[in-house]
Amino acid sequence: MTNGSKMGPMPSFAEFYEALNGRTPFPWQARLAKQVGESGRWPGEVGVPTGLGKTACLDIAIWWLASQAELSPSERTAPTRIWWLVNRRLLVDSTADHAEQMSHALRDGKNEVLQIVGARLRSLAATAAALPLEVIKLRGGVAARRPTDPSTPAVLLSTIPMYGSRLLFRGYGTSRAMRPIEAAIAGSDSLLLVDEAHLARHLTNLLPALAACSPEAEPVLGVSRSRPRVVALTATGEASEEDRFDLDEQDRANETVRKRLNATKPVRVVEVSRGGPERHLAEAATELIRAAHSASSCLVFANTPDTGRKVLARLRKQFSGGAADLLLLTGRTREREAEHIRKRILDSDEGMAANRDPQAERTRHLIVVATQTLEVGADIDAEYMVTEASGVRALTQRLGRLNRLGRFDHAKGVYVHAPPPKRKAGKKAATAEWPVYGTEPVTVLKRLKDASHSHRGDVDMSPRSVSDVLGEPHDDPGRAPEVLNGLLWEWVKTTTPPAGEAPVELYFSGISGVDYSVAVIWRAHLPEAGMRVWPRPFDREAVSVPIRELRDVLAETVGLHRLKSDQATVEIVTVGDVRPGDTILLPSSDGRLDEFGWNPDAASPIIDVSILERGLPLDQTAIERLGISLDDPVETKSGVVPLRRLLKRALGQVRDDEEIDKAEQREAAAQVRETLLHATPNGWDEPEWRATISRLDPEVVVAPKEVARLRLTARESEEEQERGRSDELDETSLAPTAVHLDLHGEAVGVWSELIARRLGLASHLATAVGQAGRWHDVGKADPRFQRWLDPDRGAGNGRSSPLLAKSGMPASRWNATRMTSGWPRGGRHEVLSARLVRARLEKLDDEIDPTLADLLLHLVTSHHGNGRPLTPPVDDGTPDRVTCEVEGVRVEAPADLSLIDWEQPARFRRLHMQFGPWGLALLESILRQADHAVSSGLPVPETETAP
Repeated sequence: MTNGSKMGPMPSFAEFYEALNGRTPFPWQARLAKQVGESGRWPGEVGVPTGLGKTACLDIAIWWLASQAELSPSERTAPTRIWWLVNRRLLVDSTADHAEQMSHALRDGKNEVLQIVGARLRSLAATAAALPLEVIKLRGGVAARRPTDPSTPAVLLSTIPMYGSRLLFRGYGTSRAMRPIEAAIAGSDSLLLVDEAHLARHLTNLLPALAACSPEAEPVLGVSRSRPRVVALTATGEASEEDRFDLDEQDRANETVRKRLNATKPVRVVEVSRGGPERHLAEAATELIRAAHSASSCLVFANTPDTGRKVLARLRKQFSGGAADLLLLTGRTREREAEHIRKRILDSDEGMAANRDPQAERTRHLIVVATQTLEVGADIDAEYMVTEASGVRALTQRLGRLNRLGRFDHAKGVYVHAPPPKRKAGKKAATAEWPVYGTEPVTVLKRLKDASHSHRGDVDMSPRSVSDVLGEPHDDPGRAPEVLNGLLWEWVKTTTPPAGEAPVELYFSGISGVDYSVAVIWRAHLPEAGMRVWPRPFDREAVSVPIRELRDVLAETVGLHRLKSDQATVEIVTVGDVRPGDTILLPSSDGRLDEFGWNPDAASPIIDVSILERGLPLDQTAIERLGISLDDPVETKSGVVPLRRLLKRALGQVRDDEEIDKAEQREAAAQVRETLLHATPNGWDEPEWRATISRLDPEVVVAPKEVARLRLTARESEEEQERGRSDELDETSLAPTAVHLDLHGEAVGVWSELIARRLGLASHLATAVGQAGRWHDVGKADPRFQRWLDPDRGAGNGRSSPLLAKSGMPASRWNATRMTSGWPRGGRHEVLSARLVRARLEKLDDEIDPTLADLLLHLVTSHHGNGRPLTPPVDDGTPDRVTCEVEGVRVEAPADLSLIDWEQPARFRRLHMQFGPWGLALLESILRQADHAVSSGLPVPETETAP
């Protein structure tokens, strides 16, 4: 049992909501919380109109989870993780901000209510996490961090592709080894709040189809938490009346709700017979702004990024004198640039945030051109709006950003219906079709014209009237292929994915709606093939680009730098080799990005965000790519030398007749730093560059197969954090200090069992996971691996050293030490661990249950992401045997790493059938994330007995 019962009585939802938000909840929010809290049942669909606080569903989910803290974990029904899903690549999302604010409020506990709820959430997790609620954003096609462990309460904000790919064991931006963990996080113990779920119908249909693929699987966490629960949040949904939660009369009588439902939104319809929409969108926005009595805000919706850029170009000509701030926001914007745009949109004085004082005077107009990115989740309130022709659902959402709170009596909108773009030569269609919306704009135009009733032809599109005007949607999401057992079985084979496997995108996006994209990042340093990129790509520096457009733009490029499946090592490929979900590295000097995001025509150098956040690569090409000449003279104690020479000295690269010690290297590195401090690179803001360079530690960092670098002084722990992101790399056996094998195994075992019991696993499974944790690294007893960890072992010093699990040696010695130890390159110690564990099981006094024996062997085999279904062999052939004492019993096994465990595929299949794909992945995740926790330095907790 958790200790939630010792933390005071659980506050009511109204008390929690007011303590968190400073206001009382709407009637519908309190009513939904009461239903969920009392019955444990969410409706299939929350159909509340936009602008009436659907984000509170997040508050309800967190409150519900905290309310169950005093229950035995096996009795809990509230999922540990809450996913907020949107079908947009860029999370310009008030929900993300709200989740962050909630997390910090629960951490700080400035009042008794928040203290109680925060303490209850902390009690659910195995680790005493810094935050009672972790918040994680997944965007840009590159993996961010993940919850500390499966027992940690977390909110994850994600796009549909980032979630769907994880669910199907092919997580975008996730290394091959980490895919099972990501799948477990997505596919178990999760509540999915799908914002505007009509945009994710294929995903919501996929989930029950996946459940049908393993109907006999044992629910590891009980029926209620072993599979994801889905709640659709949409005002234009399709659920039956009994499965839909909506406003009632009490809501409509609420003064604030009534004001928002009746918000003024007259819309003028402009029908264009020829030409593209960009001219008419720009003209309509200009007309609205110039007719305004004072500086105002206007939102312009374009259907594609290309149209958005054309509209922006026209508006720049109209407002060239600076009378208006002009912004462009699309789903192809890097987070660095998006953050700047977002600050301007949400500025309390000049922006269009919903909480901006409507009486505050602006100094100039604000016009924001956006694609569908701002349709969903953006809490903005514009005075005027212009929109390109769209479907019923999209128009409803766009109108939700116009006079959102009913505060602007002068609000107006313009709907521009232009003909669809011409098809390419040779392509014909029976009916006109628009990008994204197919033929539905024809229906929308007819309904808007039918509803025109004033002498000006304006249509009342207030939230109370909009559904009556637009009627039922006629959009067709198309079809998605059927998920079959055979396909799913192939996807779960994450260690050795079969060649030519079915792409996962079709199954959550549909055949016609799939958007094949890749993540693009810009770096000053691009490693050679086979080397690892430093620092590891992170989501803030990535942009999702449609693969077709990337291929067109880079058609003449001879070789592209692509990350391999470990998301760390670089390979050189042709443009034709690029596949959906890939991560592509482009030189920062090549352009193709501007202040508003991806722009193939942009030629200016780009700021390498990794330098800002991690440090500077000490590489000649990278320095030159920044626009800094290596021939510039630098005055040193020994005379004037070119920067190139100084850089080489910092790296220890001197002539054969010279010697350089560590102190001289450090001095050279300090001189390089000082020189660069006064050399602003192309594309960089001088104060930002100087602030970054001044924080560099002059100690050169060298790591295996990576570029040498100077790290930012405030980022000392980043190296360790990055190393843990992909534990298929050998360097996970490095630590600040050496760690004994028995102590490490005991710590991982205790953590594994604690996480399992906090989650509510059956006692026999929790015990098995804990035992696997204790035994997972016993294969490191191989003398070769021990010599790798400790080169002095067996050096004739007469001492008997304890076996090690972690080495404290510098990373720069890692590769050389492996070669002298005799350990084969690419060899996996977990193969030997599994052999020794099998030998130990054979010596048990009592016969072990076959399923638990399978589970023990599989968890040990897979604790670095292998064994699904095989662990690749390496060239070895040693005749030696490895021996180890496992819980007081001496066991031995062949040490030859070229031998394959041909029983593992059948074992994996049996466990897959027994626990289901996501149940087995969850069991693996418990051990693996416990291993990560211990490796990061967490102390061993007190042993927790079974409830």
